[in-house]
Amino acid sequence: MALTLVLRFADVGSATYASLRVVGEPARTVTWVVEESDLVAALDQLSAALPDPRAPETRRDAVERAIAAGPLAMPATEAALARTLGAQLLAPAAWQLLTDCVTSPRAGLFVSPSARLARVPWGLLAMPNDDGARLMELADVLMAAPSNIVHAARTPAGRDDRCEAVPLLILDPRVPGQRPDSALGSVLGRPSAENPLAQHFTELMRRRAVLPKVSSAVELFRRTDADRPWLVAQLDRHPSRLLFVGHATAADGDVGHADRAALHLSDERPLTAADLMSAKLPMPPRIAMIACASGGDYQFDEATGLVAAMILGGAQLVTATLWSLPTAAGYRQFAPAAGDHDPMAEAIIAVDRAHEDPQAGRAVNCWQRDQMRRWRDGDTRASPLYWAALATFAVDGAR
Repeated sequence: MALTLVLRFADVGSATYASLRVVGEPARTVTWVVEESDLVAALDQLSAALPDPRAPETRRDAVERAIAAGPLAMPATEAALARTLGAQLLAPAAWQLLTDCVTSPRAGLFVSPSARLARVPWGLLAMPNDDGARLMELADVLMAAPSNIVHAARTPAGRDDRCEAVPLLILDPRVPGQRPDSALGSVLGRPSAENPLAQHFTELMRRRAVLPKVSSAVELFRRTDADRPWLVAQLDRHPSRLLFVGHATAADGDVGHADRAALHLSDERPLTAADLMSAKLPMPPRIAMIACASGGDYQFDEATGLVAAMILGGAQLVTATLWSLPTAAGYRQFAPAAGDHDPMAEAIIAVDRAHEDPQAGRAVNCWQRDQMRRWRDGDTRASPLYWAALATFAVDGAR
């Protein structure tokens, strides 16, 4: 049976305390303190790598920096960042414990970051030695659901009861009043039966029915009826899982209200985490949210963001993103060698397939490892701006 480890961080004043333990074996516990200087340096390097604007950048400037010049733009600079983060955030004794726990099947590592470390792509971290093994190579890396959510009153939606049910697909819903090229415009571009995403969902529809009921996969994209009442009606049909691809608005970390994070449906007003929690909508056991910083719950002392809302509604496994993913058009604009490659579509298809696997969280990890190895071997189309952004939160023993 695979081992389970828990990696936990806590900000106390200017210090960040950390621990790594093997569940069920209290003697195998390591503790350390992340020095403030190391933490600030790590976060500054990570911020320079991500496609989220840093003042006074525009969104376009940030995407260009991340794709063309940032630490995640090339394998050599990404490897250097991975080693730096690995050295600054994990103590040598922690790396040793992780190495000692390498098993087959892989150990499961559940990460509970502090607010300041909420956007760290933990699986990307590398051992600061000549080997440079990645954390995701030593263990399957999952996010522990926030403790205030795990212990809250909730009714889990058991997957065993729904594994034969149909999936619910919400793909780039049209936000009212927004042009396709506006800030809340199209994420996936003009729908076409010839693009990789439409072909993937066409194949899915050959194997099983989906929600909403459509005659062709193209009808799943850019819907104008995907509003609140529509969502309630779809969820009442008890789907096996939910895939949302579109816009999310991250809560303002300076304000400190995680429940203001929101998904944008075909409504004038976005659907906030607070709305979801108050409505108590019955969520399926598995949810994927491929949307801007949809996995940002841990940025707040009270982690009550979109992931928390989904878990409180019954979800047991949620895959979300730690930062904003560049659209395919943005990626191609600043990475001309990519040709017609669509890394956004590649990530969506991978997550959708993984969520049909009996162990969806491990399947997401498997795809991330495959992408990382492609990237490490020099295939720059396997950009870590996409695979490293994915984080899977799990409760109730889900893997």
